[in-house]
Amino acid sequence: MKGFSELTLSIISVFLWLCAKVCSQPQQLQVPCFFIFGDSLVDNGNNNRILTLARANYRPYGIDFPQGATGRFTNGRTYVDALAQLLGFPNYIPPYSRTRGPALLRGVNYASGAAGIRDETGTNLGDHTSMNQQVANFASTVQDMRRLFRGDNNALNSHLSKCIFYSGMGSNDYLNNYFMPDFYTSSSDFTVQAFAAALLQDYSRQLTQLHALGARKVIVTAVGQIGCIPYQLARYHGNSSRCNEKINTAISLFNSGLRKLVDRFNGGQLPGAKFVYLDSYQSTKDLYLNASSYGFEVVDKGCCGVGRNNGQITCLPLQQACEDRRKYLFWDAFHPTEVANIYFAKNSYSSQTQSYAYPMNIQQLAML
Repeated sequence: MKGFSELTLSIISVFLWLCAKVCSQPQQLQVPCFFIFGDSLVDNGNNNRILTLARANYRPYGIDFPQGATGRFTNGRTYVDALAQLLGFPNYIPPYSRTRGPALLRGVNYASGAAGIRDETGTNLGDHTSMNQQVANFASTVQDMRRLFRGDNNALNSHLSKCIFYSGMGSNDYLNNYFMPDFYTSSSDFTVQAFAAALLQDYSRQLTQLHALGARKVIVTAVGQIGCIPYQLARYHGNSSRCNEKINTAISLFNSGLRKLVDRFNGGQLPGAKFVYLDSYQSTKDLYLNASSYGFEVVDKGCCGVGRNNGQITCLPLQQACEDRRKYLFWDAFHPTEVANIYFAKNSYSSQTQSYAYPMNIQQLAML
């Protein structure tokens, strides 16, 4: 250190001290593990090796992702990728299809494109892992983790109680079931009210099973405004509204029931549990209405797709995508762009309003 004055050395030490405080902040791990359940909005490769049309392991999917086309249904990061970064994870949570051994302790992503709460949902697209099977896969993971903890159930339960669990389900039960009468009978078997009630009954059982397996900090997300996605806009010819409000109204019944379910779970029905309800419907609605203030210029068509609104057929292998993905709210006929996913993650992580995250935000959940 010869040649440095005392003042210079003092400045360097203050800088290093500040950097240690500030630079390391994003890397500070807030929870030890993160487990993910859901559909194509958060799938990161579980469908790659199964027989299904619901897969995204081809270009231009992943065009802005460092590892390329991994099976994520967007151009870059998914919502849970962005959320994992906000929670301080140095790496993305890996897919269940290729995660074994000690890596399980950091968390696993069980999500599967086309999956739903109901087993038959999404079968029009081929094979997938339904929510029931995802819960069964987690039960298998818990068995494997028990061996890693040498049979010490208390230590295992203590570990799991600190983890964040995310479950985003229901979109396909409407898109690829109830509102697909040529393939499914559910719309003639159930009124919209009865279908929402049936979904909530099944979902309540599945979430209760996760609790029995050790989940304590659980995020559940409402179904977004799928009456406004390019896939629906390409098929809908309404006079009074841009979106298919028939679908949005049906979804709202499920969403309001899910919020009440969260109240019941938090009210003592599931001891020790703390559930957070993310109102994806409200946050997607607000983003549509204020798109330009967030830098979005195109909200009614996919960046990659075919036909009206780029939504009649979703993004095809090696198809030319739009140049500036940052200006598009949707990547394809169904899924948000990376920029939109990052917005939703930041919003739910640190939201100061209960209209997006109820009864607390994800940062507060992690600190419990």
